[in-house]
Amino acid sequence: MKDFAALIEQLDSTTKTNQKVAALAAYFVEASDLDRLWTVAILSHRRPPRPVNTTLLRQYAAELAGIPLWLFEESYHIVGDLAEAIALIVPQDELLSKKQLWEILVELIDLKPKTEEEKKAYVQGIWMQLDYYSRYVFTKLLTGSFRIGISQKLMTKALSQVTQVPEDELAYRLMGHWSPDSITFDELVFGRNEQAYVSKPYPFYLAYALETDLEELGDVSEWCIEHKWDGIRGQVIHRRGELFIWTRGEELVTDRYPEIASLGTALPGGTVIDGEIMAFVGGQIGLFNELQTRIGRKTVSGNILKTVPVIFKAYDLLEHSGKDLRGEDYLTRRALLEDLVKSLRHPSLQLSERVEPASWDEVRAERDLAREKRSEGLMLKRKSATYKVGRKKGDWWKWKTSPLTIDAVLTYAMRGHGRRTNLFTDYTFALWQENELGDRELVTFAKAYSGLTDREFAQVDAIIKRTTLERFGPVRSVEPTLVFELAFEGVAFSKRHKSGVAVRFPRILRWRQDKTISEANTLEDLKALIPKGTGADEE
Repeated sequence: MKDFAALIEQLDSTTKTNQKVAALAAYFVEASDLDRLWTVAILSHRRPPRPVNTTLLRQYAAELAGIPLWLFEESYHIVGDLAEAIALIVPQDELLSKKQLWEILVELIDLKPKTEEEKKAYVQGIWMQLDYYSRYVFTKLLTGSFRIGISQKLMTKALSQVTQVPEDELAYRLMGHWSPDSITFDELVFGRNEQAYVSKPYPFYLAYALETDLEELGDVSEWCIEHKWDGIRGQVIHRRGELFIWTRGEELVTDRYPEIASLGTALPGGTVIDGEIMAFVGGQIGLFNELQTRIGRKTVSGNILKTVPVIFKAYDLLEHSGKDLRGEDYLTRRALLEDLVKSLRHPSLQLSERVEPASWDEVRAERDLAREKRSEGLMLKRKSATYKVGRKKGDWWKWKTSPLTIDAVLTYAMRGHGRRTNLFTDYTFALWQENELGDRELVTFAKAYSGLTDREFAQVDAIIKRTTLERFGPVRSVEPTLVFELAFEGVAFSKRHKSGVAVRFPRILRWRQDKTISEANTLEDLKALIPKGTGADEE
């Protein structure tokens, strides 16, 4: 455990890719096979379920430190991170644990069904037997909030250096449904599980955001364009008589989308299609908010199937008749995909239409139609491009539409995290609405915490502290005096929000010091941005 904690400390202490890869490679050389296996699992988001909730952890820590809970809570809010607060406040035993990472993770899995007293004794005992950074990492694993600045791509690169297995092959082996408690390191990295292979998706090819002028991409005749659909990226796989639906987040969701799963009776064997799971309501592409009513459901009722049906918007063919097509060029793969979709004529499988533009102006004109077509913008794909692994520059670019904007009033603020722990940087915003008496009132509708400079955050923090009206733990309600322009990707009706409206990916665009709160927008202004033909989309 101490070695793993030392690795995480190294990874957290640098932003240089080469140093991170070197640290990972050195760790993989020295670690046991079980620790290597569990490290790969953790860094590819396969973590044990959380056995103890954070409320109990705060109580355990306060008791062990011999301080009242209120004092721990105040300390926690100042530190801004629960694991760090616990690591700082819990006393250390003279006898440090020599347990390996895999032993502790197996114990965490076994801890979940135990009594609260047993959980308390175990957690407090481990805390005292670990040094500061090991205790910090252990608590991160315990809470399920383990986040470090390392991508699976970098972890795969380091593992490839140590094992000599090519990166692309490793990326494929690490995809799909596997668990460190049911496979060995050698089986995962060097072996081949035939049953797992049947359902295994391919690593996804990801695009970079376009940040240059279109003309810098060269001759327009080398490119095709498609719309960038706002759904859930996934792969539909049909092998050996079974159909599987995987998301980009490596979640198997076949049972959640029976409309798409019905393709199992139509698709030929040895087929893998890359595309987007999308709501398809009233015969047209739905909004992401509508699709959200299907996400996370363990059971899919007949009513939800009727009110929010889904389709699979196909844009690439990765396997055909059992042959891996990723080494073929884009046009070859697309021709096979288009023939397949046309021959099936399945209501839940639609083709993402491609366009071969005659000029870059034609590309710009098509992007202007994105919101009308319910897309986020365009994908630009080079005709000669193979299907690569991960995010690569050069052949696939995403060119999103300009964000929607609105001027809103800051009404609540909460302390930030990390280096902004001592500043109020997490904001809640409101818009004007006329009430039943004909008076204007502010109605909250969104939260945002990014978009200002450090200097602006400090200035706003000072104003918040001067204009605080009430305190609710780490949250303060403030006198409405500040106006900010917010940007967001989409907006839809929502019964879950008091305002009746939900915005997607809100962030601060700029501080409107030139405006008074009376000049901020209204809720009706925001609703006017909702695409025509959509109603209340939540159950």
